[in-house]
Amino acid sequence: MSGWNFKILRIDLTTHTWTMERPEPAIYHKFIGGKGLAGYYLRDHITRDWDDPAMPLLIFAGPLVGTPAPTSGRLTVMSRSPLTGTVGDASVGGRFGTELKKAGWDGIIISGRSQQACGIEIVDEQIVFTDATALKGGKTSEIYTRLKDKGAVASIGPAADQRVRFASIMFDGHYAAGRNGLGTLVGAKNLKYITMKGTGKVPVSDLDGLKMAREEIFRMAAASPVLMGQLGITNYGTAAVYDLTSSRRMMPTANFRKTYFDDAIQANAGTYHKKYQPKKSGCRGCHILCKKIGNDKRILPEFETMNHFGPLLENADIEIITRANAICNEMGMDTISAGATLACYAEIENKRLTGDEILSLLTAVANGSGIGKELGKGSYEFARSKGKSEVSMSVKRLELPAYDPRGAYGMALGYAVSTRGGCHLRAYPIGNEILRKPVPTDRFTFSGKARIVKIAEDANAIIDSLTACKFIFFGATLEEYARAFTAVTGVESTGQDLSIIGERIYYAERIMNAKNGFNKIHDDLPQRFFKEPGSSGNNIEIQPIRRDDFLTARNNYYIVRGLDGNGLPTKEKSEELGLTWND
Repeated sequence: MSGWNFKILRIDLTTHTWTMERPEPAIYHKFIGGKGLAGYYLRDHITRDWDDPAMPLLIFAGPLVGTPAPTSGRLTVMSRSPLTGTVGDASVGGRFGTELKKAGWDGIIISGRSQQACGIEIVDEQIVFTDATALKGGKTSEIYTRLKDKGAVASIGPAADQRVRFASIMFDGHYAAGRNGLGTLVGAKNLKYITMKGTGKVPVSDLDGLKMAREEIFRMAAASPVLMGQLGITNYGTAAVYDLTSSRRMMPTANFRKTYFDDAIQANAGTYHKKYQPKKSGCRGCHILCKKIGNDKRILPEFETMNHFGPLLENADIEIITRANAICNEMGMDTISAGATLACYAEIENKRLTGDEILSLLTAVANGSGIGKELGKGSYEFARSKGKSEVSMSVKRLELPAYDPRGAYGMALGYAVSTRGGCHLRAYPIGNEILRKPVPTDRFTFSGKARIVKIAEDANAIIDSLTACKFIFFGATLEEYARAFTAVTGVESTGQDLSIIGERIYYAERIMNAKNGFNKIHDDLPQRFFKEPGSSGNNIEIQPIRRDDFLTARNNYYIVRGLDGNGLPTKEKSEELGLTWND
């Protein structure tokens, strides 16, 4: 088989030693790579505390990475989340995944804890441990500038050094493995950075076949207005959906107390383009180029960041939003959790934060100073300490992103049942409900949404295992990527074959969460969404979600997912998917 290197690098930070593991081909067939293979190696450790030195940090690429397959320049980072206690993972771009594969590795498993701050520098099979005490407290941009000649760079910033529970791992300066606080775990291991350089090539079984699959994917992407249209992602990045959420009256505003921001137009994608005149950038091997860099060379915020430092905080100053984004990148913090935690704080304090307060609070969080130390625990823990846990707009303690669930019921269900907490990337019913792709559905009903969410979760699990970018699937489908997978690996596969593997990968995460006590009690939304209406207007009514309808939809999801009435995995479904009950 091609596409894989059949080598895993195991690193022990306690002893500063490393070993090579060669997994059986059957494991690759079953879990593919990326998210799937990372989950396979996490399963035996998932009940450990996140700061137990034996808890592994897993960095895995998939079989398409390092090949000409479109949008394949990504990887998965995974461990148990310091913020939520769930399976915690992030799909991230940049150069690291490609360099990892070219260096001859499919993944890295890092365990142990260094006695002092250290770095790891990898060139093919040469692994060097360095003293990184001089970089303690250093900003991610400074570390990247210092180390970029050594290859791709993954690093943490001051927020992780201070154990902020939503600290990120930053790749190549500005690609964030942001959600779930995985940077915090890296900080607890006294690991400051990893550099990666590869000099080899990733073998491809059928190069002509891959060229044909690649051309078909490009054709389908070109026909997608969402991706390549004048107002699409290639021109405006993820900010392309900003005006859509505003016009649909589902823009999270004032900590989700409202769903419409009167000044939204002052901070939309067009305003950013007019002021910053950005150029396109993106991950290795991607032609969509969704990242936008301003004419002053600053990284412009993406949609979630625009919303959470904008309408969510009732702020329309795009310079403040851009500076807040820069602080989070420099300090290594997830922008969604950071913005949502500030919004929670503002509601509890009954105040509207000024631009200067937003920036100073973010800096305080990253440095662990003053009120920042408490805010650095995340919105749920902060609100609970004030006796107001209901003000935290989170699921499983992970702060919700920028789609108000009262305006898209499929997204409401997707948030609730997500294995990593309040997340829009486990499933993305917004595609059906707002973008009208691939099939339009009524956004104010739960009818059919259980199956839509389940199918999307399976698809996204395999996408993150191949690995590819989810955006390309606004145009292409798993059928086209199955052809690319077959061409790269030589393993004959259909889109349905890949979907079944995705189902296995996702079900394994439900098993892991169940081992840590997660059940239907945790598959729920903040009560605000069941009791308070949103901001109706423009002939759109945003009503509270009917609790009984939500519970019926959740039960329907459990049925189609093969869970019991408590949202727990069953022995029968586990065995059907080739997951032994002890898994």
